[in-house]
Amino acid sequence: MDLKDQLKALFPDHQPSEEEEQESEDGLWIQYEPLICKHEKRRGKSITIIENYTGNKEDFEELARELKTALGVGGTVKDEQIIIQGDYRPRIMKILKELGFKVKRVGG
Repeated sequence: MDLKDQLKALFPDHQPSEEEEQESEDGLWIQYEPLICKHEKRRGKSITIIENYTGNKEDFEELARELKTALGVGGTVKDEQIIIQGDYRPRIMKILKELGFKVKRVGG
């Protein structure tokens, strides 16, 4: 019996709100505000930054892991940002949209 079933047994009249039902099939928190996907150059190298995630840190790290695996590149999670090595904005935006996220492209 998982937590939702236990809560349902304790509070049978409770109707979950839309926010409580905003989880996708893989368990990542889907939010109302779009993720921001932008490109920068640091020390002459291109990087893609994803920010504005409102879920918990474990889900954010899982999202970063999925993106890095799908793209076959390196990256990190730092200061509430996912930093991916290289300019992969179109591919990242496509992957995030398939996962159910709203994405906003910032910059050129």
